[in-house]
Amino acid sequence: MITAGIDMGAKTVKVVIMKDGQVTAKAIGAAGLDAKSVTEQIFNEALGSAGLSRDQIERIVATGAGHKDCPFKAGDLTEVGAAAKGAVFVHPACRTVIDVGAEEGRAVRCGPDGKVIDFAVNEKCAAGAGAFTEAMARALEIPVEQLGELSRQSKNAVAMNAQCAVFAESEVVTLVHQQTPKEDMARAVHDAIASRIISMVRKVGFEKDVVLAGGVARNVGFVDSMNRGLEMEVVIPEDPEFIAAIGAAFAASK
Repeated sequence: MITAGIDMGAKTVKVVIMKDGQVTAKAIGAAGLDAKSVTEQIFNEALGSAGLSRDQIERIVATGAGHKDCPFKAGDLTEVGAAAKGAVFVHPACRTVIDVGAEEGRAVRCGPDGKVIDFAVNEKCAAGAGAFTEAMARALEIPVEQLGELSRQSKNAVAMNAQCAVFAESEVVTLVHQQTPKEDMARAVHDAIASRIISMVRKVGFEKDVVLAGGVARNVGFVDSMNRGLEMEVVIPEDPEFIAAIGAAFAASK
């Protein structure tokens, strides 16, 4: 059976094509203002990579913040359900998945079959998502891509108490005036996000293995902060930003 999963996130659209339980193609692109046409384009890229035509796809399941706008879906899956199914698919020992994207973070406890047992979501607040790192990188006047590696050079933990991205920018300005080293401020940014996410994880309870999914999982500074806060090493899957799309494609085959 050939299926597709489409994750229409706030910042990017991800498409995964699966054939007989194996991922055969992936494609990703910026969501932009016209999500429908962008999804068409990325879906066609994935089809080309897989060497398939659209009529060969037997079922398509959509997930993500913009899933209602998916023009050719046959079904929907919640972001929580997609994260759980995708994480267990790529790492069968997963019992907890932490999914952090551009605008949301979620913690999900799941069973060996990928079914959701409990979950918590950090909604409508950038302080627990990838947008926070982008805002803080601007405040520190460094590229967001360098923020993670910079934080790993830190020798001192600096508290950042603000629970809102707007107030946190003001706190960064204060730290700058105090001549706090940039690497310490970078670590403080990641520790602040991790603290917010870990509080959700503890609400739902977590069991090993813990898989970290979403684009923010590529940020090594955030990963370090999560490992310290959880006092364990989280599992980073290959292409963590595709986990929800993989979960949707897998669900489409059932």
